[in-house]
Amino acid sequence: MKTLALLGSTGSIGRNVCAVVRQFPERFCLRALAAGRNVELLARQVREFRPELVSVADEAQVESLAALLPPACRVRIVWGEDGLCEVAAFAGAQMTVNAVVGAAGLKPTLAAIQAGRELGLANKETLVMAGSLVMTAAARAGVRLLPIDSEHSAIFQALSAGRRQDLRRLLLTASGGPFRTSSMADLERVTPEAALAHPRWSMGKKISVDSATLMNKGLEVIEARWLFDVPPEKIEVLVHPQSIVHSLVEYQDGAVLAQLGIPDMRLPIACALSWPERLPLEMPRLDLTAARSLDFFAPDPIRFPALALAYAALRAGGASPAVLNAANEVAVAAFLAGKLCFSRIVTLVKKTLEGWRERPGELNLGAILTADAWARQEAARLLPVLSS
Repeated sequence: MKTLALLGSTGSIGRNVCAVVRQFPERFCLRALAAGRNVELLARQVREFRPELVSVADEAQVESLAALLPPACRVRIVWGEDGLCEVAAFAGAQMTVNAVVGAAGLKPTLAAIQAGRELGLANKETLVMAGSLVMTAAARAGVRLLPIDSEHSAIFQALSAGRRQDLRRLLLTASGGPFRTSSMADLERVTPEAALAHPRWSMGKKISVDSATLMNKGLEVIEARWLFDVPPEKIEVLVHPQSIVHSLVEYQDGAVLAQLGIPDMRLPIACALSWPERLPLEMPRLDLTAARSLDFFAPDPIRFPALALAYAALRAGGASPAVLNAANEVAVAAFLAGKLCFSRIVTLVKKTLEGWRERPGELNLGAILTADAWARQEAARLLPVLSS
């Protein structure tokens, strides 16, 4: 039986991890959980899976969670960033699954690596912010890092069929989101409710908005660069509205290998948890006769400038990707709060990046976190101007 520590257990990915564990109780055991402020759902997860350690967002949530648990429950409850890192490095878990959203996932990823835990990574921001740092740490610790993002899981699987030196390029697919064919005028009037209505995937709010702007795909390009050690000029994006082909790998002989499946996160999660074994998941199967057609398009750079911005940050190097990510988190939060229109999300990120100047010295964790903090402050400063 593989023992797991799960970060972000009440989020979209976390709930799907629980679903896979629920189907295979003889294979997996959740020994530690970390969540934010959804203590009601977390309490139900604790009662079901009986972990030894649980972390919540802050100390105020500890009492709230404890009140929802039966007196006989002896789970230890911790909180905050330290609690998140403690769950990530929990000694009773063989594998840590990081499904935290945003920059908050970076320190727990490093904590899991330092503890020598196998790592299932759904937190793309970890590699966007500190790809070189994280991959170097994993290599030194001998830690296996398994991708959970559907696109990177697809590439990981396709790469297992060939030699890395024969690789020509990676092709990341994107659904195009709900506004793939919208006019520029329509994009000015997009509401949060419309942006959250993804046509193919059921996801959390942040990633749904990122998918709508295509910033999510830009972040995934940066993630792929570090995860697979491939330069940006060998990573391309294709819009694939059906979300059946999850990504492709082209080799130098012209062969293209793709991983196909229904748009359901249980597929890449189960792949990461059991690799190289395949689990008999209880879920609908792909019917290509029902799909009828598989369409592919080049991304529209005018409608979706976020993609080019992400490539530019990746090529600039240094802490620029961390600045990109932090500014985007501020912009998306402002949009969801009704403080910024949809079409200006990428504008805010672009203006924040334009103000960034690389600092001399080593790009260590401290430097990355400094850049992250600067970008959040700068984006917050620029926000009132773009909101008017």
